[in-house]
Amino acid sequence: MTPTTVRMDKWLWAARFFKTRALAADACDIGRVESNTHRAKPSRDVRLGDMLQITSDAGIFHVEVLILSEVRGPAAVAQALYRETPESRILRAKAAEERKQMLELGAITEGRPSKRDRREINKLRGRIHRF
Repeated sequence: MTPTTVRMDKWLWAARFFKTRALAADACDIGRVESNTHRAKPSRDVRLGDMLQITSDAGIFHVEVLILSEVRGPAAVAQALYRETPESRILRAKAAEERKQMLELGAITEGRPSKRDRREINKLRGRIHRF
């Protein structure tokens, strides 16, 4: 029997947008997840047909929920849980191309960032650390 609703943080984790459920909950808490244009809390219920906007390190995803799941499975199964809008794919590809060009121009240095660089990157991305 399939559930009619699933917690937002569980679904985001099962759909492999975030590596852990705690990271999914943190993303909801800081406003990186919207459900039908409303800010989503980790405990918000996800239903079939919901339109989600998810901001992660990979970019901004606009997806429609197709299948509900509380279980994290292989990537191929996780991709079947949602359908990304064509506009979202185009925007993410464009952003990836811009990052690639900045790397080629030397605006972004290659290699591992220093501890100071990492702190600045985390500050810019609005990440919350659990310690």
